[in-house]
Amino acid sequence: MRWRRCCISALAGLCLAGCASAPPPQAVVGGSRAAALEAEYTRLARAHPGSTYRLDPAASSVAIYVLRGGLAAKAGHNHVLEAPTFTGYAYVPERRFNGARFDLEFRLDRLLDDPRLRERTGGAFAGRLSSQDIADTRRHMLGPDNLQATDFPWVEIRSRSVVGEAPVAAARVAITLHGVTRQQDLALRIQRAPGRLAARGALVLRQSDFGVKPYSVLGGLLAVEDPVIVRFDLVGVLLTPTGDP
Repeated sequence: MRWRRCCISALAGLCLAGCASAPPPQAVVGGSRAAALEAEYTRLARAHPGSTYRLDPAASSVAIYVLRGGLAAKAGHNHVLEAPTFTGYAYVPERRFNGARFDLEFRLDRLLDDPRLRERTGGAFAGRLSSQDIADTRRHMLGPDNLQATDFPWVEIRSRSVVGEAPVAAARVAITLHGVTRQQDLALRIQRAPGRLAARGALVLRQSDFGVKPYSVLGGLLAVEDPVIVRFDLVGVLLTPTGDP
C-alpha cells in the first residue's frame, strides 16, 4: 500500500501550522526574505540596546513529528522530518523579554527524513525507511495535489509579540505556509550566555488550518493525523554588523 511513501506527504504541510481558533487565512505568496531580514536585524543591532543574534542551523534542531492514523494505522509509519538549513534572527532586550522579536524561514523541498533522528526519538518512531520510499514520498508530498512546493516553497515564522522574563517567554507568532498565514501562541524557554542564545519549545499544529488536506487512502483506512508536533532547539550567535568592532 506504499504507506511509507504517503505518510510524509502531509509532513511538510505539518510544519508549523496554526490553531483552530486562529483568524481566517490570508493568501500569502512570496520568496525568500533572507536579504531583507539580514538588513533589518543589522539595523536593530546598531540602533537598539540589547542583543541581536543570527540563528545557527548547524547547532540547532527543528524536528517535525507526523502521526500515522486510520483503522489500519499499525500498517503505516510515524515520521520525523528535519529542516537542515534555514535563515533566522532574534533580538532580545537587555532585561525582560518584552519587546523581543525573531524571524525564521526555510524551504519545504529541503526537509529531510533523517534516520538518526528517528532512532533518537525511539519507540514507534524508530526504524529505517528505504531511500526509494523517501524519494517517492517527497515527490508526492511536494506535488500539485498536496503542498504545491513549486508555487509555495517557503515556510515563514515571524514573531508578533513577546513577553516574559528569563527563562520563560510567551510569543504570538504569524506562520505562513502553503500561501496561508495564521497566528498562534508559542511557549519558549530562553537562555543567554556571553555571545550566545538558546531557545526551546514545541507546538501542536494542524495542517488543515493551512488548507492542506491530511493524506488518506482507502476511505481513510490508512491516513495521516491532522495534528502535527513541532519541536525546536535553536541556537543563536551574536550578530556583529559589518564594519563594527
